[in-house]
Amino acid sequence: MGKVSLEGMEFFAYHGYYDEEQKMGNKYAVDVAVETDLTAAARHDSLAETINYELLYKIIARAMSKPSRLLEALNLQIILEVFHTFPAADRVEVSISKFNPPIGGVCRQARVTMTKRREDVAALEENGL
Repeated sequence: MGKVSLEGMEFFAYHGYYDEEQKMGNKYAVDVAVETDLTAAARHDSLAETINYELLYKIIARAMSKPSRLLEALNLQIILEVFHTFPAADRVEVSISKFNPPIGGVCRQARVTMTKRREDVAALEENGL
């Protein structure tokens, strides 16, 4: 097994529970890690046999460009798209941080992290979620 990760991606986006957040926008950071068997890619020196992190970035950028109320919803959207795009992915972890969240006090960032295995996603899809 191995892991392909992208860390510290930054986006300005229009997510948030409150309408005001969706109008004003905010800065977000995203980290993603995809676990898979990297043996074939390493043996054959083949991009087609690994998780292409350029394509992975595009998945995340596309998700971040569509407003969402909850970071949890964004996490799940990214995870589902990663599994659909990369059949060899076994486990995906996504962390999304919102800078200066509107909580009525000082807080540098709020973070939501979600981890799913391929079998977790299959069960969700079977149940129509």
